[in-house]
Amino acid sequence: MLSKRLRNVFTVGGLTAFSRVLGLVREMLQSRLIGAGVEQSAFVLAFALPNMARKLFGEGALTAAFVPVFKGEVERGEAESARRLARSVLTMVVLVLGAVVALSVVGISAALGVSCFSEGLSPRAALTLRLVRILCPYMVFICAAAFGMGVLNSLGRFVEGAFMPAFLNVVWIAALAALCFMPGLDLQSRVVFVCWAILVGGFAQMAFLLRCMRRRGYGWRPSLEWNDKVRLVWKNTFIAAAGAGAVQLNYMLDQVLGQLAAPWAAGVIGYAERLMDLPLGVVGVAFGTVLLPTFSGHFARNDAAGAVKALRSSILQMLALMVPASVVTFFFAPWIVWLIYEGRAFDAEATLRVSRALSVYGLGLCFFSVQKCLVPFFQARGDMKTPLRVTVATVVLNASLNIMAVALLPVEWRHVGLAASTSLCAAAGCALLFASRSFRAALESARQPAA
Repeated sequence: MLSKRLRNVFTVGGLTAFSRVLGLVREMLQSRLIGAGVEQSAFVLAFALPNMARKLFGEGALTAAFVPVFKGEVERGEAESARRLARSVLTMVVLVLGAVVALSVVGISAALGVSCFSEGLSPRAALTLRLVRILCPYMVFICAAAFGMGVLNSLGRFVEGAFMPAFLNVVWIAALAALCFMPGLDLQSRVVFVCWAILVGGFAQMAFLLRCMRRRGYGWRPSLEWNDKVRLVWKNTFIAAAGAGAVQLNYMLDQVLGQLAAPWAAGVIGYAERLMDLPLGVVGVAFGTVLLPTFSGHFARNDAAGAVKALRSSILQMLALMVPASVVTFFFAPWIVWLIYEGRAFDAEATLRVSRALSVYGLGLCFFSVQKCLVPFFQARGDMKTPLRVTVATVVLNASLNIMAVALLPVEWRHVGLAASTSLCAAAGCALLFASRSFRAALESARQPAA
């Protein structure tokens, strides 16, 4: 008989797999219609900005801080208090991100306007800024949707949140399919068209999740109530955001170093990351999604032993799935890339480059997955500082290794060095989390007899 946690993992994993298959179709179309050149690199860099906001204010730092507090209210039967908490936090997120989007659009428009007269921007930089301007509002949409997913997951409703990414993929695929009937469109215009489709897909995601919240009795209306619970959420958010922000700054540094490594490197790494995300998203994200509210429930009931038992079994179950995926990814990367990507604008040289990076990412799959279990364990305990310290240490290590890779490796291998650094830092992060004083204290608490 499967445990409730494992049933939820399979539910999330199955729906995530469906979304990832759609994402795979999307990537197959995009690789053939846009390729792995400068336009794809500009797109990857532009899309990194809303993804950074999602990590900070969506399913990253804010969710990690919000879910344990919200789950505690639900466990104590304080439904009305939980509703007020959700409304207040979401209102503040929308207001903050709305202001950021407005300022960003105005600033980018001004920069592009000046460049038209002074010719101060390269064509690639100008294209990147154009794409960033289009994608800015997506930050609000995806963060509101991710917040709604956190609320529903805390209520034990995992299906809606796991189904959410499918909306974006369906719209994205439809846009790419439409491009097949516009053969005269140049690559830059194709990328711009895709960005507008992403904006539509993001709005659909937000509307779907907010409707699901309302059906569960947590409909959103603007509220700026400031109480101890809201204050605790934002305090923990800022601590977690420091770590998430460090990761995102490092990610942006990786993108810049990718541009310095070679004009095509950022796009190539992006394609490899998306293939790595297929098994990681189905298994690792499924466990991570279920475990944060699960751990939070255990700690809200002062059941440290149950939380440690859930962590141990989850890691073993995850590794049973991810070790074979890691082996297959490492040894069969060239065939995987050739089958999925190669064709039209994506040539054999691009296949070789992407497969080299994918092989190295395959070595890190197990470590990436274990982190998906470990980090929610600390967050559910209300310990945001230990993941922050580990994150800062690994970010410094990653930045150092990346700079060395770009400076020392041959051009055709620099992007492989960037991928290897990411895998090595994931392994180092797991080791540091296991060795931390906080984790040892949690194990000791779990050994104490129940009161």
